[in-house]
Amino acid sequence: MSDTDGKKPLGLRGSRPGNVKQSFSHGRTKNVVVETKRKRVVVPKPGGAAQGTAATGAVRGDPSKRPAGISEAELERRMRALALARAREAEEAEKRAAEEAARAEERERRRAEIEAKEREDREREEALKAKAEEEERKKREAEEAARRAAQPAPQQPAAATPGEMPAGGPRPGSAPRKAGDRDRDARADKKAKPATKGGADNRRSGKLTLNQALSGEGGRQRSMAQMKRKQERARQKAMGGHVEREKVVRDVQLPEVITVGELANRMAERVADVVKSLMNNGIMATQNQSIDADTAELIIEDFGHRVVRVSDADVEQVIEQVKDKPEDLQDRAPIITVMGHVDHGKTSLLDAIRKTKVVSGEAGGITQHIGAYQGDAANGTRLTFLDTPGHAAFTSMRARGAQVTDIVVLVVAADDAVMPQTIEALNHAKAAKVPMIVAINKIDKYDANPDKVRTDLLQHEVIVEKMSGDVQDVEVSAITGKGLDQLLEAIALQSEILELKANPNRPAQGAVIEAQLDVGRGPVATVLVQNGTLKRGDIFVVGEQWGKVRALVDDKGERVEEAGPSVPVEVLGLNGTPEAGDVLNVVETEAQAREIAEYRANAAKEKRAAAGAATTLEQLMAKAKEDKNVSELPIVVKSDVQGSAEAIVQAMEKIGNDEVRVRVLHSGVGAITESDIGLAEASGAPVFGFNVRANAPARQAANQKGVEIRYYSVIYDLVDDVKQAASGLLSNEIREKFIGYANIKEVFKVSNVGKVAGCLVTEGVARRSAGVRLLRDNVVIHEGTLKTLKRFKDEVAEVQSGQECGMAFENYEDIRPGDVIEIFERESVERSL
Repeated sequence: MSDTDGKKPLGLRGSRPGNVKQSFSHGRTKNVVVETKRKRVVVPKPGGAAQGTAATGAVRGDPSKRPAGISEAELERRMRALALARAREAEEAEKRAAEEAARAEERERRRAEIEAKEREDREREEALKAKAEEEERKKREAEEAARRAAQPAPQQPAAATPGEMPAGGPRPGSAPRKAGDRDRDARADKKAKPATKGGADNRRSGKLTLNQALSGEGGRQRSMAQMKRKQERARQKAMGGHVEREKVVRDVQLPEVITVGELANRMAERVADVVKSLMNNGIMATQNQSIDADTAELIIEDFGHRVVRVSDADVEQVIEQVKDKPEDLQDRAPIITVMGHVDHGKTSLLDAIRKTKVVSGEAGGITQHIGAYQGDAANGTRLTFLDTPGHAAFTSMRARGAQVTDIVVLVVAADDAVMPQTIEALNHAKAAKVPMIVAINKIDKYDANPDKVRTDLLQHEVIVEKMSGDVQDVEVSAITGKGLDQLLEAIALQSEILELKANPNRPAQGAVIEAQLDVGRGPVATVLVQNGTLKRGDIFVVGEQWGKVRALVDDKGERVEEAGPSVPVEVLGLNGTPEAGDVLNVVETEAQAREIAEYRANAAKEKRAAAGAATTLEQLMAKAKEDKNVSELPIVVKSDVQGSAEAIVQAMEKIGNDEVRVRVLHSGVGAITESDIGLAEASGAPVFGFNVRANAPARQAANQKGVEIRYYSVIYDLVDDVKQAASGLLSNEIREKFIGYANIKEVFKVSNVGKVAGCLVTEGVARRSAGVRLLRDNVVIHEGTLKTLKRFKDEVAEVQSGQECGMAFENYEDIRPGDVIEIFERESVERSL
């Protein structure tokens, strides 16, 4: 481009922006404009190789078509990168196409194999059917031939004399006999003639008739299987040869361990043959010895049978989930869990909703275990509430509350804001992935500050609606009742959004909220039905326990016949106390329930044994060393409900360090018994009762054996006492306190004393009773005590800073001028957990 056109080439200094814009618009018809941070780069549009080459050549040859600020080498590099990217994209497309073709070929091959196998199975079944029909036909023909051969041959009458009448024949001159008379006479003769041995009538001689059974005749009779085998042998003999019986291929169910005899029984093979096959494989085993599943699988395949692997866990397949059809689902009540910090008003708020008094009966105003209640909202919506404890010791129970819930109501006091257990509740709600409603309680107090609560929640990624978030927040007061209607309305709105549904017409499934051992009623579990309907008389399995529903009691204490989805009930009829959080499933028969409960109990026992057992010598030595160095505080815990006992045990496990730990010898539900006292006495342990008392024999035994029993009604009092008792087992901590430093100026050798260091105390004080360390080049080379400390010729107790003195070490004389003596004292400090 020449200067006569009034435009300068792109990239030259001094070019006007307008000219640059015109230069860009000049070549945009066949190029793609790429925006960079400060420039627009023109690159050729993707097309064919010829087009790209032409465009590249045009740009290279004509500087006016090259973008501003782009050198020819840079343009060449960009063109090569673009070509490489296109080539890579083409290679990836070809690779994907090849992989897709390979997958399609593999699917086609598998389909062909499946079809061929099905075709072979059909042909085999048809062949077996045709063979069975042919054998049946031949069998009928053989039986017909045998029956005809057994019939007596007709006798020819002898020639009669003229004056004689043939026997059985017509008299002379009489009319000939009719065919019907001859048949009747033949039947009479056959009936009167006894059955011959081996005849057709002998086939049913092995049958036991009613007359023979009543008269005691006949003795031992042949079985039907023996009769069939005899007929089979007769048929093979009639066909003129021995026919090999066809091999019956069986599906053999194979557990993890099986005896040789049982394996032979399942394969319908002789035990001797199975033992011989094991010997051929190098295994010497008798019929009563057990073999593993892999060895048994080899033997089964050798005999030509099919292996069906099963395990003990297959007993739980009877309670596998059945997917409900959409048309069977019906609306159910939402399950609301109330969470929050201690004394923030959770139970009081629930109490205000239910119009009852619960908090007055609780120790310290703290809920000690989970309660489940049902109520109605103002619009008629049925609501199910779970009240969880607020103390940190009930973290696991609060987690279970979040797992079974649909909506979480987080109660935060307006005068206290967000506290540690509020954060725990937030984490549980987030982990359960359930919607949350924030209830700002105690709004009626003079120092209430709801905005501070909303601001504090921002630090934990909870943004309420008032601050343009998606979490509902309601200001309420459990005392005055303010905001309760708005809270119930928010809950009802949230439940409508969730569209909660369940199928009531199926076997029930639920979660155990709480379990306890009632003196008069036995084991009682509070169950929240989640799906199906639990009815009186149902057989169920829950955790390691099973039972039959003897009675159902609702939250008002009234007996009911059934409980549908989202209904909390107390279930009576268990054989033991389940764990809080176990899942209840209804099964068909009592045998299934027993089998599942037994399997779960064995599995839990093996798991506990494996966790506490040392399997190798190194583990045994490490465990012995650890037990030797760690002091233990054994305790026995009894509680009123299972959830509280579990929470206490978990709190006890957190107490301790590398030197001291708390070991719970036994924890259970119910009153303190004499066996608990015996266990505590044998181990030197105290007994802690939480909301339970010892019976009369247990109290008497405790007084005789000197076993301490302590009663508690608030759980953190128990935890604090155990922590103080465990602190008493800690050894005192020895701390060092540096009191002075001294430099060695000269070393003297004194008779009867040895080497004495002439020192200058540079810092602090030097004491005769203190410990000393000798430092050389800031490295400790000796630690010990002083043999002597003198000031001039007098033995002194201490020397102040800035004064000179003489020091001699006990049993150590390798001292040199320039060494530093460090003086320190040790003090003992009591420790606590």
